[in-house]
Amino acid sequence: QGFKDNLHAVFCLAENAVGPRATRPDDIHVLYSGKTVEINNTDAEGRLILADGVAYACKDLGADIILDMATLTGAQGIATGKYHAAVLTNNEEWEKACVKAGRNCGDLVHPLVYCPELHFSEFTSAVADMKNSVADRDNTPSSCAGLFIASHIGFDWPGVWVHIDIAAPVHAGERATGYGVALLLSLFGGASEDPLLNLVSPLGCIGDSPPEGMERDSKRRRLV
Repeated sequence: QGFKDNLHAVFCLAENAVGPRATRPDDIHVLYSGKTVEINNTDAEGRLILADGVAYACKDLGADIILDMATLTGAQGIATGKYHAAVLTNNEEWEKACVKAGRNCGDLVHPLVYCPELHFSEFTSAVADMKNSVADRDNTPSSCAGLFIASHIGFDWPGVWVHIDIAAPVHAGERATGYGVALLLSLFGGASEDPLLNLVSPLGCIGDSPPEGMERDSKRRRLV
């Protein structure tokens, strides 16, 4: 699409299979960030490689905007429903942009509570920098899961961090929906050479109004 900036895609992949080197409860891992993690839930495994991915993007790629997207928590579907992905970010402008981009393209997004000073204590460990799963599952577990990832960049990191949990909207019954592709194109479209993506991107024309009738017509198409 003629992207004008420096763009990297980091795929955080690992085989989730039992073997002699499988993670066990009470293991302590040193992640790529250098922080130690006590394993108190072996089912909260995806966030471990996501944490490595964002740390790599920060330390090795020098990114100033990091967006991670994953089917991370079953609690996301409870928090924001089957049709809206959940967004957690350290930047209010980008939170609004994600919501608007979702409305423009049809991949709907709704914000989670971002409050590390109250929620990150869920990961307190006596033997490591943190545990990998929350102490209280009733205390916004989807937000906390995102905070786990952010902690490996650092809550004082000056860049933009956006976490999008797409666990529920990626499927409808037994079929995949392809959720996320349109959202990323819409969100970052302002930095492309594509005129349509320029139009729908909330970051490319913040504060601008769409041409007369455009918003009404796009709403009608989405409803159909």
